[in-house]
Amino acid sequence: MPELPEVEAAARIARRAVVGRAIAAVDVLHPSIARRWTLAERRRCRGRRISAVTRRGKSQLLHLDDGCILVVHFRLDGDWVVDAAGEPLPSFARFAIRCTDGRRLVLTDPRALSTVTVHTPAAPPTFALGPEADDPTLTAAELGARLAGRRTAIKQALLDQRILAGLGNIYAAEALWRARLDPRRRVGTLEASEVARLLRGIRAALADGVAHLGRYRTGTRTAPWRVYDRAGSPCRRCRTQIAILTQGGRTTYWCPGCQH
Repeated sequence: MPELPEVEAAARIARRAVVGRAIAAVDVLHPSIARRWTLAERRRCRGRRISAVTRRGKSQLLHLDDGCILVVHFRLDGDWVVDAAGEPLPSFARFAIRCTDGRRLVLTDPRALSTVTVHTPAAPPTFALGPEADDPTLTAAELGARLAGRRTAIKQALLDQRILAGLGNIYAAEALWRARLDPRRRVGTLEASEVARLLRGIRAALADGVAHLGRYRTGTRTAPWRVYDRAGSPCRRCRTQIAILTQGGRTTYWCPGCQH
């Protein structure tokens, strides 16, 4: 599933493509998305101008000038394709926004798991999420308070979107490596200085992810990971062999030499 840097990069693609443009029509191209849309909602979007594209956690929000919001979640394999409305639809097209100037923004998804929902000003979207993991106003004390009282391992806690929004398996591992923290450490054992180190590690990992994305799909990231997907390779910091373990059904990459 795309994580914060990938979703932010996707939002930037959509922002450049459609902000300021008026909608000629929305095309709901797959039954899984069509079930969430009424004919009246499709009609309501016509003629509306897209005023902004923002992100909340792993969702993209397309704001219309009448206050409606389209919430897009890519799930595992969603992607944006920007083309012209007269061209043949790309493979696995599931949803499209046709603009009055001929530009088209198409959601493609081979697995058809992506979702697109429309929300009116009277019923705005709600998200059961913690603060954004890259929020510059988030303090170490606040993060410590959100982690306090939990008995789980720190890696699993970082995947809980109610604690921090946007982190997933990859960037949690990268953040813990940067913070020199063992992913198996129980949250309750972390000292204040270690929480501060963790927050710095989270910010550095996410900033690195955003800076080095050639595209927002993780598999085409242009810079090498520090620890993720490097099992058996030497740690870039201490040269110890990178190890893997399973936590909550997810693979964790870490360095036994310098993550304590």
